[in-house]
Amino acid sequence: MTGRVRRQRENRETIERLNRDALEIARRFALRYRCIEAERANVKRRYGICYSDGTIRIRLRHATSGELLKYSSLVNTLCHELAHLRHFDHSPRFHRFYRELLAWAKRAQIYRPARTALVAPVVGAPAPLRAARDVPSLRDAWAAERARRAASEAPPPAAASGSRGPEQLSLFG
Repeated sequence: MTGRVRRQRENRETIERLNRDALEIARRFALRYRCIEAERANVKRRYGICYSDGTIRIRLRHATSGELLKYSSLVNTLCHELAHLRHFDHSPRFHRFYRELLAWAKRAQIYRPARTALVAPVVGAPAPLRAARDVPSLRDAWAAERARRAASEAPPPAAASGSRGPEQLSLFG
């Protein structure tokens, strides 16, 4: 089987599974959608979109590698787009409903995220931070890391007058 044929089969099977799961979620929350489709391969800037006619498109593959995304990521996107059927914005009401959809999908074994949410390996990420459970709040961890870096990057105390060299302008600080 060629790579293209394999990808087409994977896409078709994944969309069929997403449709079954979307139907179950939509029934539970009395949502009506037109169809769930795979997003076009050339669309790179979004993971999903919900049109006003009820069409939902979801990107199935990674934008650069072309690898099939994890099903839990696809279900997360599906729930986000289904939430737009009730709240066509990103208001606090939308976010509450989106979280409600995700929570229900998790209880129904549709949404199965990894047990430990690992912190993405981002350049500049706090080194000791490996899992979200390691700290009470990820936001607090980032704030502590920024404070630590700011303290370590503070300019040295000024030397005795008359011995100062040229000052360097700080463009990004």
